[in-house]
Amino acid sequence: MDYKEVTMNTRLYGKTGYEVSALGMGCMRLPRIFKNGQAMVDLEKAFEMIRYAVEHGINYFDTAYSYHNQTSESILGEALDGGLRDKVKIVTKQPVFAMKTQADIRRNLENTLKKLRTDYIDVYLIHNIHAACWDEVQRRKIYEEYEKFRSEGMIKAIGFSYHGGFPLFREVLNAYPWDMCQILQNLLDIDKEATAEAITSAGEKGCALVIMEPLRGGNLAKTPKAVKELYDAFPVKRSPVEWAFRHLLNYPQVSTILSGMSTLEQIKENIELFSKPDAVPGCMSEEEKDLLVKVKAAYDSIVTIPCTGCEYCMPCPNDVNIPQAFALYNDAIRFESYDQSKRKYWFSSKVEGADLCQECGECEPKCPQGIEIIDQLKVAHEALKGWIE
Repeated sequence: MDYKEVTMNTRLYGKTGYEVSALGMGCMRLPRIFKNGQAMVDLEKAFEMIRYAVEHGINYFDTAYSYHNQTSESILGEALDGGLRDKVKIVTKQPVFAMKTQADIRRNLENTLKKLRTDYIDVYLIHNIHAACWDEVQRRKIYEEYEKFRSEGMIKAIGFSYHGGFPLFREVLNAYPWDMCQILQNLLDIDKEATAEAITSAGEKGCALVIMEPLRGGNLAKTPKAVKELYDAFPVKRSPVEWAFRHLLNYPQVSTILSGMSTLEQIKENIELFSKPDAVPGCMSEEEKDLLVKVKAAYDSIVTIPCTGCEYCMPCPNDVNIPQAFALYNDAIRFESYDQSKRKYWFSSKVEGADLCQECGECEPKCPQGIEIIDQLKVAHEALKGWIE
């Protein structure tokens, strides 16, 4: 495919005064190679991708303490060394689990600055705020620690990333004058996670809003037969990837959309999509919005385990996250790809995986769908185990 020279669309980043590329590069899915059963980043390809992205208009790079076994920050820092750092905004995150003491919070930031080869972070996030850790974030006043870093010039803006429903998101958003927030959103999760209401709420606060997982880990690039037929029948022809991105570009409150690109070709394709003159707020017609409602319904109809996520089976006395295991398994079937589901399952399986099931049977009588939960957990676990990070 030939790629033409294009000019990346930009957007304002909340109240910070930043102007950022509409497309941001997420550094969680850099290209990998495997040696002796271990996964590691392919540095040559990663450096090429990051440097190409900078030189072709992407000025927003998102990484985190834990990505790629705590190597992502170092890789990004090395790739930007030699003059590129001043052309971009670097965003990184510290997870609450790494803040065992108050001293850890500063120590981790200082190590991150060394890894990134920079004197300051443009936006520093409390990573993955969710129901289980929110009380701790407030009790320890972690955002006040971040304020100290800002006063010392180590960070410029303060934000948070979030996984969960809208009620808690609203509480977190209102608890502190955040500069930015980052949520999972895409055309399938519009009524899940923080929901579309979160997008409006962030905009009302003047809080920069960053979208993660716009393609559901790349899965929305794939089109099962029922979905492909809908796209093919529509008079406007676009790739599934472009439809997914435009769904989010349509919102004026969205500051930038992160894509965890793994190949140089993906970067080139996405830069071209985000540089189109009409890839701007309000780009979706009512007919196009109706199409994506039908696309969502088609995806949702492709399930194997009829779990609705009602959570009547919870809590499990052995701490198995039953709805999550079924949801990840169903996603793997729906998208005809297991990688993203396996990776997410790997992250959670040590504390809430299906293999912890002791077959006590307490859950099955509570299930409105009549699912044989014990047997289906075994199916899900066998399908999802074996990820190498």
